[in-house]
Amino acid sequence: MGMQIGFTLLLLLVIALAASTFRILREYERAVVFQLGRFWQVKGPGLILLIPVVQQMIRVDLRTIVLDVPPQDVITRDNVSVKVNAVLYFRVLDPQKAIIQVENFLMATSQLAQTTLRAVLGKHDLDQLLAEREQLNSDIQQVLDAQTDAWGIKVANVEIKHVDLNESMIRAIARQAEAERERRAKVIHAEGELQASEKLMQAAEMLGRQPGAMQLRYMQTLGSIAGDKSSTIVFPLPIELLKGMAELSPNKP
Repeated sequence: MGMQIGFTLLLLLVIALAASTFRILREYERAVVFQLGRFWQVKGPGLILLIPVVQQMIRVDLRTIVLDVPPQDVITRDNVSVKVNAVLYFRVLDPQKAIIQVENFLMATSQLAQTTLRAVLGKHDLDQLLAEREQLNSDIQQVLDAQTDAWGIKVANVEIKHVDLNESMIRAIARQAEAERERRAKVIHAEGELQASEKLMQAAEMLGRQPGAMQLRYMQTLGSIAGDKSSTIVFPLPIELLKGMAELSPNKP
């Protein structure tokens, strides 16, 4: 009985040693191995061997991590208070730095993203925040990437998701948009009047150089008015037209 218990304990010890000696890492994983507390090397993927007690490892995932940055209170350069949240895409390029240079690279990157979001957006006006998303995303990404480089992290992309405004600011933006549309309508109407006046001046100059053309134009206008249902039509005739008609009259003495 005692021999069986001893054999069982020995078997369990062998299994425990084997489990701590042989490790399997997936293709996207790396092991940062420490030997007696000092960094030894980065190993993986596949099957790796560790010396029990002497060596320890920490797994690091090399896949792209999607980090949701919680809503941040931002005061823009024109003193408008908004809530902005974003999403951050990053991955570990250097497992050694990610483990040794920072205690928790995931939390550190999240906190840095929040402070950077407030700092960068606070330098811009509300109009820029609403209209220049692509440029702001690029600015935030560059700042984060430069600061996380010491941690072996590559920030691939930053996307601003939502910009929340209070009701009074939404109404103010709506009034501003309506005023802008009215301004554009007035400008377009004024440009149309200007073009019409230029065309009328050109037509007047051409008719003034050709008196016969002026008379034909009067006759065309008279024909169009004749189709009206009015019983009385008062139509002015130019003196030049009356003189021409008098000259052509057969009863002229």
